[in-house]
Amino acid sequence: MMSFEMNDRKKIGLGLTGFGVFFSFLGIIFFFDKGLLAMGNILFFSGVTLTIGLKSSAQFFMKRSNFKGTISFGVGFFLVIIGWPILGMIVEAYGFVVLFSGFWPTLAVFLQKMPIIGWLFQQPFVRAFFDRYRGKRVPV
Repeated sequence: MMSFEMNDRKKIGLGLTGFGVFFSFLGIIFFFDKGLLAMGNILFFSGVTLTIGLKSSAQFFMKRSNFKGTISFGVGFFLVIIGWPILGMIVEAYGFVVLFSGFWPTLAVFLQKMPIIGWLFQQPFVRAFFDRYRGKRVPV
């Protein structure tokens, strides 16, 4: 079994990813501020790249099954930069869902095992929702 060692590069990558999510959240809260949204996108993308490595990132984003999500995310980022943040975030959100749809089952298991809010995700109606989409990809 391969262990997940946490070296300094991965720690920095996780920090950048977290700050990217935080800045994107602030950009949405402050009425789609394009500066914060652009900063969040740059930090998120660089954090993912540092966390999983440059070669793995290129392979992930250039996979044939992820190509539609990659293009959507890039177009959304471009729309945020040129001054259309609401439309850009909608297109980016679609790209994000398509790109990371393979990780939703893992996220569901992780949320169900969290100590404080895990009980909420273990309720029958929420669990039925997660079980319905477990192992399926978003249709593209």
